[in-house]
Amino acid sequence: MAEIAVPDGSWTFNGEMLRIVPGSDKDIDELRRTLGEVRVPLEAIAGVAFEPARKGGHLRLRLRKGADALFDVAAGALGPPADPYRLAVPKARTGAAEYFADEIRDTMAVYQIPGGPCDGYLLPVPDVPISATAGDGAAIFDGERVRLEWTGWAGSEKEKAGPQEFPLSDISGVEWKPQSGMGYGTLRFRIKGEPPSTKSPQKDLRCVSWGIQRFGGATALVAAAVLARLPRERADRPEPPAAPAPAADDVHDAVLRRLAELGQLHRSGVLTDDEFATAKQAMIRRLQDS
Repeated sequence: MAEIAVPDGSWTFNGEMLRIVPGSDKDIDELRRTLGEVRVPLEAIAGVAFEPARKGGHLRLRLRKGADALFDVAAGALGPPADPYRLAVPKARTGAAEYFADEIRDTMAVYQIPGGPCDGYLLPVPDVPISATAGDGAAIFDGERVRLEWTGWAGSEKEKAGPQEFPLSDISGVEWKPQSGMGYGTLRFRIKGEPPSTKSPQKDLRCVSWGIQRFGGATALVAAAVLARLPRERADRPEPPAAPAPAADDVHDAVLRRLAELGQLHRSGVLTDDEFATAKQAMIRRLQDS
């Protein structure tokens, strides 16, 4: 088992599942607090990396397309501190973060995790009912209908039109974008039979917009809940054939190489005695299972 715990949260990997728990500090972003603990199965992971920076860096997880509705609807636009698949790592823990990323990558290589799209969601979708408020409106979704209610920040056009409701069966798509520069963040719903909107976000009755909260609170979770309940697009092309299972010798070599790396990390002080013992036991079990 590999684990890293820092003020921003904790990630734990047992060889099959990555458990992500946000930190308890009051500065943790609203989206991450609302989402809470996330369990990511190994087969949902497309990649993981430690991205170094001057004061430490970030552990960053990439998921396969179609594995998680939140990851898909955000389309890479969720950044720190709102991204639940990114962990801020202080400088003193960068070595452990690099080891953690290596551990997941090595396990993916051993089990030949495919990188293509998933046929179905591998992570739980957001529960309903769900709601979020940002800027000029609140979006409420009960699993069957989306309702938009305007706040005191709404312009006269939205205020005059009043609340808007869309049955899920009328919705063809949902778009979410964070606030950036002088632009607005938006949660916009596309309605069947309607052309793409050319209205500004402040006047679009199919859209909640915000200009202060960069990531719009928990609006991305509402977008994910709607996306997860829309019919999935059929793949245009068949999936490539699965890669052959690795030979037993390849698995043994990978595990033995990892054990040697663990010993080096322990001797250099990157891993504590407890971390080394736990990781070593996990690798030995993997060697026995193979």
